[in-house]
Amino acid sequence: MSTLSQPPAGAVQERGWPSQLLVREMWASLAMVAMWIAVAVSAVWGPDFVSSSGGGTNSTTIPSAIAVALFASIGTWAVAKYGFGHQHEAD
Repeated sequence: MSTLSQPPAGAVQERGWPSQLLVREMWASLAMVAMWIAVAVSAVWGPDFVSSSGGGTNSTTIPSAIAVALFASIGTWAVAKYGFGHQHEAD
């Protein structure tokens, strides 16, 4: 006589692709990738902040990607804290 044994309690069962769409970590990483792609696009094709003195002899040029990267780093931190935080959820 043979019996079927149950898988170990800690074993992860393979779910299908549709169930993977509900994984919070995937959406968090996708959001972070989108933020940094926006930084790269603004670095290549974005305008510059130009400041010139009253006489027009001195001018300073700062790429706008620096400001976008600042906000992307803050957004990455916030998304990572929420998306990858280990919260105990009810099963």
